[in-house]
Amino acid sequence: MIIWVLYDVENDRARTKAAKLCKLAGLYRVQFSCFLGTLTSAQKDTLQLQLAELIDEERDKVYVFPMNKSELQQTVLLGQAFNKDLVSDEVRSLFF
Repeated sequence: MIIWVLYDVENDRARTKAAKLCKLAGLYRVQFSCFLGTLTSAQKDTLQLQLAELIDEERDKVYVFPMNKSELQQTVLLGQAFNKDLVSDEVRSLFF
């Protein structure tokens, strides 16, 4: 399944670890605190548990959005939707 992970984590160290967890899971960075990629259900569950252990539930926010390819292709991208320095061909291929 296609997964978006977006987060707002206040602590610098925890924020860096969140990015590393997303990358290790195989997601691609599309903005500084936004990742996109394909994961199995088990991989998604594992990542969610790892992120939950990392964050401060009183202050931080993490969003994990699963979607299918059809829904992703309906996503509207406006302006400089992706940081072109961060987005890989693998991410572009998800949209087309």
